[in-house]
Amino acid sequence: MTSLAAPLPSRDGPGEGGPHTRTLGLLTRLTPSGRLGAAIVALTLAAALLSPWISPYDPDALDVMDRFGRPSLRHWLGTDQLGRDLFSRILHGTTVAMQVSLSAIALAFATGVPLGLLAATLPQPWRGALVAVFDVVGAFPSLVLALAVVAVFGPSDTLLVLVVALTLLPQFGRVARAQALALEGAPYLEAERILGASRTRILVRHILPNVIGPLLVLASMEVPSVVTIEAGLSFVGLGVRPPRASWGTLIYDGYAWLGDSALPVLTASVALAIATLGFTLFGEALRDAADPRARAPR
Repeated sequence: MTSLAAPLPSRDGPGEGGPHTRTLGLLTRLTPSGRLGAAIVALTLAAALLSPWISPYDPDALDVMDRFGRPSLRHWLGTDQLGRDLFSRILHGTTVAMQVSLSAIALAFATGVPLGLLAATLPQPWRGALVAVFDVVGAFPSLVLALAVVAVFGPSDTLLVLVVALTLLPQFGRVARAQALALEGAPYLEAERILGASRTRILVRHILPNVIGPLLVLASMEVPSVVTIEAGLSFVGLGVRPPRASWGTLIYDGYAWLGDSALPVLTASVALAIATLGFTLFGEALRDAADPRARAPR
């Protein structure tokens, strides 16, 4: 027999608590690897945000008398071929990577999600048109399109962000559309329609809060891809321009002088690998926490 004291579903949708409570609740269900990923993500974001203040040296300051210096108390990770402090350059490279990746994902999120919700709620001719746009844009690989556009118009952080955001837009649009379609026949939405709620109110007040969780998971899992794209373009000279510090330029400079010292390549590669691993573990843990089937014992 069902207890009369059982909690009623939230007015914002099914499940216990509101959508924001359920989204934050994902963090409490992270696996140990997910907590490790969350710690790496937090440290990476902190380093990117605080690099101008915690960097011990100017990342572009030259000291040719101390080129290829080994790690020491003065230079924790050593110096490069121009005597620049590698620790400072790694920190500023973190800022560049996070600026490009988070800006591109935020732009793709802000444009793809509304289009995806419209593709689930508009009349059929418009739905088909938006889905076709998603298919056409999504057919272009991010790295290939970025290489083509940057090669034509020249390196630019803004251009790189726009190109990557354009290629990620269909992914956010498809996820938002699928989640919205899954909620389309929910009883609480039918009740809102009967009460005369407008389509905009239903989208903003009820559907969007309930689909935000999977979209945040997707955003977290896309960060490593964008970071790798930025590093790859910088490595081939089509991303961040020297002498500005970037993980890709650090790897390229270190590769050119690999016979003299492996430290520049090694430190930049380790930083890139750790950040990629952290966001990947965090994204996968969020995905598993949001999926009841993934949490079931195997």
